[in-house]
Amino acid sequence: MPPFVSVPADASLRLLTVHAHPDDEASKGAATVAALHAGGVHCVLVCCTGGEAGDVLNPAMDVPEVHADLPGVRDVELALAAEIIGYDEVIMLGYRDSGMKDSDHNARPEAFANADHDEAVGRLVAIIRRVRPQVIVTYPDARGEYDHPDHVQVHDISVPAFHAAGDPERYSEAGPAWQPSKLYYTMWSRARIAGLHAKFLELGIESPYDEWWFERPSSDHLITTQVPISGHWDVRGEALRAHATQIDPTSKFWFGLPDEAARTVHPFDDYRLEACYVDGQPVEPAEFLTDGPIEDDLFAGVRAEVDA
Repeated sequence: MPPFVSVPADASLRLLTVHAHPDDEASKGAATVAALHAGGVHCVLVCCTGGEAGDVLNPAMDVPEVHADLPGVRDVELALAAEIIGYDEVIMLGYRDSGMKDSDHNARPEAFANADHDEAVGRLVAIIRRVRPQVIVTYPDARGEYDHPDHVQVHDISVPAFHAAGDPERYSEAGPAWQPSKLYYTMWSRARIAGLHAKFLELGIESPYDEWWFERPSSDHLITTQVPISGHWDVRGEALRAHATQIDPTSKFWFGLPDEAARTVHPFDDYRLEACYVDGQPVEPAEFLTDGPIEDDLFAGVRAEVDA
């Protein structure tokens, strides 16, 4: 995958998503990106690590030649998944997979979790200023829930990079300032999990969602945006299967429901709008969490500005 691709001059709408490992771009918001790409949005993926510490979770791929070159295999898988989703460019941020807490991978100095904060933010700022996205999608703070060090680090560099990119006094070596208009967090809604669990039971299929899933605090009240994905629902499954080392095609969690049933359950990708500069004025996050209508478009408000 090339480290630099020129953004077309006529790409008036631009999306940048920031993910931790190869396969995260498939499990989080793939159908949203596919729909936006089909609608003419220039879509760029930043993958922060190469997934070097990932386990081989598909028995069919658990062979010596895969283990001998797992980073290379995952690179090929990522390229295929990105093509399926519709990303126009994939940028590797250049850090090593940190593995889980207290693992040998986590102790390596080149691990993403051990990156110098200012350097990592600066790398992302440089990408933002080149791509000039109006919308950035990243992760919420996963501390206390999914404590993978790389997911935590994605959050910790994306939020300051969103704001720093628009400040000409910061990271001046990273190119001319560019302030993105909107910052979103991907969300896994309780409503979606409950709907899938109910559908398993309705069809008499053992559900992979045990009590742990429902003991976790719900964040559904923080959802500000639900993007309809029924027209691109298949993309997520196809992109997941492209990550053949990480996704077992017989997994009940990913593929336990028949497609015709699964696609009817919560046909939305859920997001939380965290920062907004539409109309050039910053809006505090608390102002998004109102009883007003739920957005159905990550570029809501931006399209009118671009067309003006």
